[in-house]
Amino acid sequence: MNKQRKSIILFVAIPLLILSVIMTVRSFEAEELQLHEETEAGFDLENIIERGVIRAVADYSSTNYFVYRGEPMGFHLDLLKQFAAHIGVDLELSVANGIQESIDALYEDDGSDIIARNLTVTNSRRQHLAFTEPHSRTRQVLVQRKPSQWYNMRASAIEDNLIRSQLDLGGKTVHVQKNSSSVMRLRHLMEEIGDTIFIVEREESSEQLIELVANGDIDYTVSDDNLARLNEMYFANIDAQTPLSFEQNLSWAVRKDSPQLLEAIDSWLKEFRNTRQYADIYNKYFNNPRSVFIAKSELHSLGGGRISDFDEYFKRYADIVGWDWRLIASLSYQESRFNPSAVSWAGAFGIMQLMPGTADMLNVDENSNVQEHISAGIRYLRWLDERLSEEIMDEQQRTKFVLASYNAGLGHVLDARRLAEKYGKDPNVWRGSVDYFLLNKSNPKYYLDPVVRHGYARGSEPYHYVSEIMERYRHYKNALSG
Repeated sequence: MNKQRKSIILFVAIPLLILSVIMTVRSFEAEELQLHEETEAGFDLENIIERGVIRAVADYSSTNYFVYRGEPMGFHLDLLKQFAAHIGVDLELSVANGIQESIDALYEDDGSDIIARNLTVTNSRRQHLAFTEPHSRTRQVLVQRKPSQWYNMRASAIEDNLIRSQLDLGGKTVHVQKNSSSVMRLRHLMEEIGDTIFIVEREESSEQLIELVANGDIDYTVSDDNLARLNEMYFANIDAQTPLSFEQNLSWAVRKDSPQLLEAIDSWLKEFRNTRQYADIYNKYFNNPRSVFIAKSELHSLGGGRISDFDEYFKRYADIVGWDWRLIASLSYQESRFNPSAVSWAGAFGIMQLMPGTADMLNVDENSNVQEHISAGIRYLRWLDERLSEEIMDEQQRTKFVLASYNAGLGHVLDARRLAEKYGKDPNVWRGSVDYFLLNKSNPKYYLDPVVRHGYARGSEPYHYVSEIMERYRHYKNALSG
């Protein structure tokens, strides 16, 4: 009887245990599925619009993305700005020069939404990426060095020393960017010519490899035709006239699980590619003889690694307020475009655009030198920071309040904080709180409010002032080390 009872218990218990395990597994799978779905949903168009920011990753080069004379520029940056405006969001751009690094950035938590670079569409890449409509077209070409003393030689003699047939690449060593489409093209070419090409994959960008060819450090590399043609204008001793591929489409890429975003980009690109505005952007970077010479400028973030002629002073005095010197440089660009002789309609003067009363408080005037003006402007930033530090403990938030105060005056910013508190918003948070009330301080509803002590303000100026400085600062951090 006891054995029979045990059998019955086991008979009932085991199925219950199995059922429990099955339910647990199904519950776990459901949670995983939900997590996966939430991850997928977090990066498609509706979520981008909800967050108000589209994140892109681009490669850093003299045509695609760079800083020149303090201004963030580049073919892909300009296109991204147009698309971000088209869908009504801000743009946040990061840098990854390696192709695999760009793909990794796409699939990170809180990662990028778009890879914005010259990607050729390949079957292997299609396994991980969804490609957009082409933003441009090019072909791959061989970049090689002309013979020494080429400028004293007849054209036919120069030709005799150059590779013009792909068959002649057999036995040659070609250096190319790691994981680039050039690697695959050379492998296919080996099959086509029935000979070995020694491929060296390197971390350097195509542009850096072109310079190595020009300097005699390597003999051959492969580049997109549009980039190679630009560099031919600068390096007179290189040749990029030997094609290695047919014309190829160049595209951006998004996650395979972002169909709404892909559709939005495709729809916009199809229309935008046919506009004069697109042609102007393309010609600005790829059909402009000045492009490569600009890239070698001391004030180009690639060529000279400098933002302005005054970087030394921004760095020297940045510790006065404890800010990154690149943020102070961004403020100075916003104020004067780095022009020490600038004078505003309101009487602000110099590279930091100090008002006469403020300048007098800081013991400088219009006759003071640039170094003294920069020191004074930074001391004024510290003065503002000290008056806000007891109330706004978060340094990143306080920085935005200090910037707004530098532009509009501390009194108007304090008014906006009081309005935020009155209307149930956090007076210590800038975006979506205090910035809203400063923006609307030209509205009688707000500037006539009893809590307001400094009256009317044209709030749109400081509102955009802060966002533009912070956006430019992000570009400066992308382009130059601290």
